Amino acid sequence: MELTIINEQEVLGKYFTVYGTADEPLFVAKDVAEWIEYDLSSVNKMLDKIDEDEKLVGTLFRSGQNREVWFLTENGLYEVLMQSRKPLAKEFKKKVKEILKSIRKHGLYATDQLLNNPDFAIAAFQALKEERARKQALEAQIEADRPKVLFAGAVSASKSSCLIGELAKILKQNGIDIGQNKLFQWLRSNGYLISRRGESWNQPTQKSMQLGLFELKKTNINHADGHTTVNTTTKVTGKGQQYFINKFLNQEHLTG
Repeated sequence: MELTIINEQEVLGKYFTVYGTADEPLFVAKDVAEWIEYDLSSVNKMLDKIDEDEKLVGTLFRSGQNREVWFLTENGLYEVLMQSRKPLAKEFKKKVKEILKSIRKHGLYATDQLLNNPDFAIAAFQALKEERARKQALEAQIEADRPKVLFAGAVSASKSSCLIGELAKILKQNGIDIGQNKLFQWLRSNGYLISRRGESWNQPTQKSMQLGLFELKKTNINHADGHTTVNTTTKVTGKGQQYFINKFLNQEHLTG
């Protein structure tokens, strides 16, 4: 079950969020524990004392991903506040009842200033609208960037080198439309590989080697007639993989 926010504000110096509906409000159990300065490592103990009908699991989008969290119903919240011996819990209960009463009557928590001052109300609604739009945009950006962050993070942990063709496959699997030949061409055009035909063709330029993007693997080949040749293969280092993947993930043009 995915829940929507019906009210957000500061209450007694704590950030207070109400989910669900005005008739059936819900509160994140961990948030409740923070409000009344309950030991966060003992939230499960707090939940154990609450009737099964007054708690449930729902889905919230937090820290860039959907998370399953425990919620308390309104009665469940009051149970927790009543069980707490801290004066703060009593103040919170009084304030929560006031807020919920206002939400049920006006559709939001309406202070006297909000109800009696039209200019203040307009400014408050505009600020609320802008804050919700900002939050939605931020969540959308986090969601859009999540595959890139995971992908780049996985590559940054790589310490082994790979062939340029293998790098092209990794890029293509992650939505970057490029094949081996096109990647070679891009690397030559942008000064990472030598473009001059000859023995050094497709080998790293001095710039690339100084940046630590590539390494050369030399293999001795023994021929039937007894002579030996050396085959040189260009490989992308772990640092190079991260470097180029960051470039393409940031949507740089393949031709530039």
